[in-house]
Amino acid sequence: MTVGLVVVSHSARAAEGIVEIAAEMAGETRIEAVGGDGRGGIGTVPDDIEDALAAVGDDGGDSSADDGVVVLVDLGSAVMNAEVAIELSDVDAVIADAPVLEGAVNAAVAATDPSTTLESVREQAEAASEISKV
Repeated sequence: MTVGLVVVSHSARAAEGIVEIAAEMAGETRIEAVGGDGRGGIGTVPDDIEDALAAVGDDGGDSSADDGVVVLVDLGSAVMNAEVAIELSDVDAVIADAPVLEGAVNAAVAATDPSTTLESVREQAEAASEISKV
């Protein structure tokens, strides 16, 4: 079983940095970063998120996330655009209500478990909300 991750941020650099950190814990788990407005500015674009879902999701290849994709987002409008992208996509995907960095790390660890499910990875991402930093 394989579950992939997509990190959506209003900043492409932020999304890439979060993926860089989460990838340290992800093993072979596919993780894609998507962010920015497509013109180098701040924002999110549903089409770009849909492309990331397709890149991580079931594409028929050995590295695909054939059990779905957990999407982590940074701010409210990213949720809206991720919801649009999921509706347009053929990939089974869910949005985790989680802090994006901590949730991505938790999800990456959970996704390495051979018996993982889409729901268990989402739950682990959301469990990051309870992590105290001090």
